[in-house]
Amino acid sequence: MTETRAPLITPILVVGCIIILVNFAIRASFGVFQIPIAQEFNWPRAEFSLAIAIQNLAWGIGQPIFGAIAEKIGDRKAIIMGALIYAFGLVASSYAVSPEAHQFLEIAVGFGIAGTGFGVILAVVGRAASDENRSMALAIATAAGSAGQVVGAPVAEFMLGFMTWQNVFVVFAAAIIAVLALLPLMKSDSTASKTELEESLGEILIKAFRDPSYTLIFLGFFSCGYQLAFITAHFPAFVTEMCGAIDPSGTLASIGVSTTSALGAVSISLIGLANIAGTLLAGYLGKTYSKKYLLAAIYTGRTLVAAVFILMPITPTSVIIFSIAMGSLWLATVPLTSGLVAHIYGLRFMGTLYGIVFFSHQLGSFLGVWLGGRMYDAYGDYTFVWWIGIGVGAFSAIVHLPIKESPLKARLA
Repeated sequence: MTETRAPLITPILVVGCIIILVNFAIRASFGVFQIPIAQEFNWPRAEFSLAIAIQNLAWGIGQPIFGAIAEKIGDRKAIIMGALIYAFGLVASSYAVSPEAHQFLEIAVGFGIAGTGFGVILAVVGRAASDENRSMALAIATAAGSAGQVVGAPVAEFMLGFMTWQNVFVVFAAAIIAVLALLPLMKSDSTASKTELEESLGEILIKAFRDPSYTLIFLGFFSCGYQLAFITAHFPAFVTEMCGAIDPSGTLASIGVSTTSALGAVSISLIGLANIAGTLLAGYLGKTYSKKYLLAAIYTGRTLVAAVFILMPITPTSVIIFSIAMGSLWLATVPLTSGLVAHIYGLRFMGTLYGIVFFSHQLGSFLGVWLGGRMYDAYGDYTFVWWIGIGVGAFSAIVHLPIKESPLKARLA
């Protein structure tokens, strides 16, 4: 008898990828708006940074909430709620004329990102995929976020050439609403086991919180958020100011970039492009090799890449090399971390459990974005904040090593 293998590419995976792509295209573009908004209102750099930091913190708080909502009333209803809140936050932010108003409205944007982002979508994809395909399916969905990052910043930069930043926000709001038309295709049949289905959320949370491995996963994801959010929010401005107008090697012209400002947007795009390959490779390796050791290797690689970049002269060439190198490690942690949570604690409440872990990621994001703006206003550069990122990256590499990767129910049996 010929064995029927479950398909890797399914309507659920395709729709999930599109939603995450649009979500991340919008989210990854916010660094491009930092200088235009600060210049229009004459805000200190820290004010916009705090707004994006609040957005990241709200995203982290909203992630387990939307995970629980999805598991209680349904994935599609949770996604609809998230998209509507996301669109409201973007449109309302376009009318904000004070730092306080902008910062307050970023709470809605952050919750909207949570409702249409990794926590909900990866849980849907993970539950719908077979054991054989799960690691790769999670990687493909994560890579879609990278694809969004590839297009998000350049599209925002392009639109700023002929419309105000306020109008760009409104266009982005329309885009996140438009993806809801695809939701009828996202019909998921859970592959959770009978035991998992009978287990309550409270029971699995108690078991996870008592497990030292869950704490280590939580702590380890902090540096991922710190590094990603800091670079997304501040790297375009960092590149513009550090490279200046001098490009004696002609690197910018050779890649079709006319200004260092445009190079900042291109660098974010390059990170996303490189990460498509890096994330898919991480998902492929996660099928065979220990996820905790792969995660430790990724964090070690990030630490070394960031340290070498800041110690070397910063030029357009080094920016491009850094973007590609860091990009290959960028979201590669996500399918491995979410897959590790699913493997150890089961599929039934994967969205909530991963959402709680993701809160640590967003605590790091808050600190990376806010501290970047605060230290820049105080000292005129990002060097101190950069080295903190290197330190927490090394910490994450270490804390993943003691994690017990076997399923929790097998250890408790």
